[in-house]
Order: sequence, then structure tokens, then C-alpha cells
Amino acid sequence: MKARLPQGYQTPGAANLQQLARQAQKMQEQMEAITAELEEKEYTAAAGGDAVRATVTGKLEVKSVEIKPEVIDPEDAEMLGDLVTAAVNSALSQASAEKEEKMSAVSGGMGIPGMF
Repeated sequence: MKARLPQGYQTPGAANLQQLARQAQKMQEQMEAITAELEEKEYTAAAGGDAVRATVTGKLEVKSVEIKPEVIDPEDAEMLGDLVTAAVNSALSQASAEKEEKMSAVSGGMGIPGMF
């Protein structure tokens, strides 16, 4: 005697797994596109009342550091170093925050290891 499944009963496991795989693939493609777009962007931040400006790329690489001549004091090199550090860190923070925001929007807030 064969067991019969109720009418309209389907084995949802395989179909749901395929749908989940398609969704994951689509999400990965979206994240790759966003990453490529963000890597082309530049982020600029200033410190010391605009005395030092740092520009970084979406790849989190420092592109340039601009220092106004009037803040260059040979007697206080430490202050200049602090301003450069502050400007660079602020620009890197902007780039990271935008990437996290956009990736979170795509992933629905799921923390997916290795994705970003």
C-alpha cells in the first residue's frame, strides 16, 4: 500500500532552497555592484578649522593630504601630526559608514561574514 500525500501538499524544501540560493546570489551581485561604486568615490574631511584636509577613496586609501602653510609650525610638529591623523580618520570613517549603510540596506541588516 502506498502512502498518499494530501491534495495540494508539496515538498517545499527543494523549492525554498532554490529560491534562497537565488536570493543570496542576487544579494551578492548587488553588494559587488555597490562595492565597485563606492570604491570609485572620494571622501574628504577637515580638522583644525579646515587647516588640514584629507581625501580618501572608497578603497580606504589616502589619496591626498592638504595642509595650510600657516599651520606648519616647526616648534609644534606634534599638533600638525594630530590634525593630519584626525582628518584622515574622519574621512576613513565617512567611507566606512557609507559602505556599511548601503550594504546593510541590501542585506536587510543581516551580518553576513565575508560579504563586506
